[in-house]
Amino acid sequence: MSLQNEIDLRAKEIHTDGYPMSIGEIISLYNDGELDIHPEFQRFFRWTHLQKTKLIESILLGIPIPPIFVSQRDDGVWDVIDGLQRLSTIFEFVGILKDINQNLIPAGVLSGTEYLPSLEGKYWQNQDDPQNSFDQSQRLIIKRSKLSIQIIKKESDKDTKFELFQRLNTGGTALSEQEIRNCILVMVNPDFYKWLKALSAYENFKKCIPLSENALAEQYDVELALRFFIYKASNGDDIKASKDIGKYVTDKMIGFASDEDFNYDSETEIFKKTFDLLASTFEDEEAFKKYDKVKGKFTGAFSISAFEVIASGLSKFIDNYTLEEDTRLELLDKVMGLWDNETFMQRSGSGSRASTRLPYFIPLGIEIYKK
Repeated sequence: MSLQNEIDLRAKEIHTDGYPMSIGEIISLYNDGELDIHPEFQRFFRWTHLQKTKLIESILLGIPIPPIFVSQRDDGVWDVIDGLQRLSTIFEFVGILKDINQNLIPAGVLSGTEYLPSLEGKYWQNQDDPQNSFDQSQRLIIKRSKLSIQIIKKESDKDTKFELFQRLNTGGTALSEQEIRNCILVMVNPDFYKWLKALSAYENFKKCIPLSENALAEQYDVELALRFFIYKASNGDDIKASKDIGKYVTDKMIGFASDEDFNYDSETEIFKKTFDLLASTFEDEEAFKKYDKVKGKFTGAFSISAFEVIASGLSKFIDNYTLEEDTRLELLDKVMGLWDNETFMQRSGSGSRASTRLPYFIPLGIEIYKK
């Protein structure tokens, strides 16, 4: 297929529209439930007080604001794809922003800026402090200001909005890859996100995953829980064709979350049995650390390579393992032996990429833990 044919084919999958809308109109859409900014996202998008103030300042001064991207759902509601923080800031300042439980968030107050120092302490409209409230003309400036709205129509390919969300929110953002995935999950299936998030907090899973505060803040524990299920379902062949392991993980996640037959109870049982066994076999978060034969102990930091082999292999055969001492000793011996395995040692280590490791590591896990 030629380049032009590929362009023509893909372009037909995306149906868009766009036009300017006043902020007053956008406020009405939000109040009427016709615009979903997904309050669950607020934990991932973190603007400072100064950033919020500068957005309001820009609107007052007529400085152009980047477009807002939305996706039209089957029920006609617009899902915000890009522009969550901008809209949340406006709604918070106006005093209409609601949290995940539909409770009003306290109205925002501004700070003084270089260009508008008198913004210090200003509210949209505070009955108890009229002197520090915007007057009618200032409120109308905001409400009549227009934002460019780009709409992904519902007849577009079903995965378009997720691809667009990922592209728009990856460059120039503080969000990690998993935080982006979490937002996509909320749009696809919020119940799947809640289930995965709860599993990442499972005590014996946490005991096996020694992560820094920064890694936890970036949702790396949720990513590892997600990868556990993806690797468990793979034999390695499907990863060989993937050039981008991040996209592979995202696509598999969307597939799981969209599958009406996904067995939450069975998958939960496998996850807990796997990490119950690992937590009872290893001490001090040792399960995925390097085994040093000379020192006769596990040392160092968490090894993603060890996780890929052990978690993927053990999860497939966990029903053949028990918590009995003999089984735990057998598992301990297999994990220690991994660090003598020629394939593992050649493919792991600094500089190795998941896309080149996993086609070898997943079959290796099957080989080691099958019984």
